[in-house]
Amino acid sequence: MRRRLVSSLARVALLGGLGVALSGCIGEEIRHGYQLDQAALAAVKPGMSAEQVLQTLGTPSTVSTVGNKSWYYISQNTSRTVMFLGERVDDQKVTAVYFTPAFKVERVALYGLQDGKVFDFIERTTPTSGQDRAFLSQLFRGLTRYEPFGSGSGTSIVPGANRGM
Repeated sequence: MRRRLVSSLARVALLGGLGVALSGCIGEEIRHGYQLDQAALAAVKPGMSAEQVLQTLGTPSTVSTVGNKSWYYISQNTSRTVMFLGERVDDQKVTAVYFTPAFKVERVALYGLQDGKVFDFIERTTPTSGQDRAFLSQLFRGLTRYEPFGSGSGTSIVPGANRGM
């Protein structure tokens, strides 16, 4: 009887530990960027100065590169069903504040997913100077050519390798 009780408790503890471990893998909702406050956005009116907009909405996510006449507040809500897997964009909003040449608010616009395409703010790839060839192709090409000074002439150390050029 005692052995059966210990075995049952061990099973319950194992299942509980497994449940706790798996609960850490359940998905999550992630918020990136400026989270829009509707009351603050409603307070931004045409004719306000840039300083007043800064006090109301805060520092913009980015500004226009020419003339600093537009400020953009960007937010993105993503989710993933299982930890460490790719994220899915659920919502993306860009609040644009356009200014006149005198830096007074001209208009405020709100753009969402339906207004454009989703793009990656942080690109996780590094551009390389290599051509779009497979790694093995580049490796074998390097083995059959001898270019000590980067002459580009393609002098090969393999007999007969220059015939196919």
